[in-house]
Amino acid sequence: MPLRLRHRPRDWLLLFALVAMWGSAFLFNRIALARFTPLGLVTLRLLVGAAVLAVATSLSRPGWRGLRRALWPWFLAMALVGNALPFWLIAWGQETIDSGLAGILMAVNPLATLLLAHFLIPGETLTTRRLAGFALGFVGIVVLMGPALLLDRPETRGVLLAELAVLGGALCYSAGSIIARLRPESDDLLTSTMVLILASGLMLPLDLASPAPWPAAPGWPALLAAGFLGVIATGLATVVYFRLLRSAGPSFLSQINYLIPVWALALGAVVLDEPVTSRTLLALGLILGGIALAQVRWTSSPEAVSDER
Repeated sequence: MPLRLRHRPRDWLLLFALVAMWGSAFLFNRIALARFTPLGLVTLRLLVGAAVLAVATSLSRPGWRGLRRALWPWFLAMALVGNALPFWLIAWGQETIDSGLAGILMAVNPLATLLLAHFLIPGETLTTRRLAGFALGFVGIVVLMGPALLLDRPETRGVLLAELAVLGGALCYSAGSIIARLRPESDDLLTSTMVLILASGLMLPLDLASPAPWPAAPGWPALLAAGFLGVIATGLATVVYFRLLRSAGPSFLSQINYLIPVWALALGAVVLDEPVTSRTLLALGLILGGIALAQVRWTSSPEAVSDER
């Protein structure tokens, strides 16, 4: 009997493209932060991403229809919790820690979402298996952050704060996804566009009021990195995300949770020569194992793997 793939080659291509775009954001954050402040980089990224999505929304079939007054408070909450705040926390943390480490810390996002959904989403019960997966992922985080947690030294305190900032960004993403699920029904692309526009509006006044909003001569590496973050990792990646969600479904899309940390770690090691220790690999394995335990269910049907929803 010939082997049949559940998903089309185009779906796999889009999946790996999305992993590359989002997983590479940690590398380009690190490059851009050599010249930009975290606040300036995040503001530029949001402005460029909002412009890309505004064009995509204008070209889409629903367009700007469906923009209702009742949605604005939800858009604002998603802009603050799901974009502006986590972007800044991650960028601030990446001034101190490696890009690969940041990518691994961000893998806690789906586990934190499961925990928050238990309390905030009807029907999303935290089962024994999900709780065990969360516990395993938490052990992985402790292993990863171990030296900074155990050593009370000035240099480790700075690392610990940076790691906690990135973890805070992951928790913000989780809270943002819960807000997105609770919001009234609205077009996904329009929602993302409005959220980025509002997030830009939140960050731009803060950036302009800062002592040095943007560097006078940032140089091409930092400019190209910032451009990638805005155009590719924020704008184009969002369009790919919703297209893949429609064509392949959330179960298939959930595989990015396993691939992005690995991509970020490998890219940081190859491009920036960041060290990869046995402790890092152990922590990565524990965190990914926790995600697998919490999210994946094996059944006797040929459909094999799916989300437990």
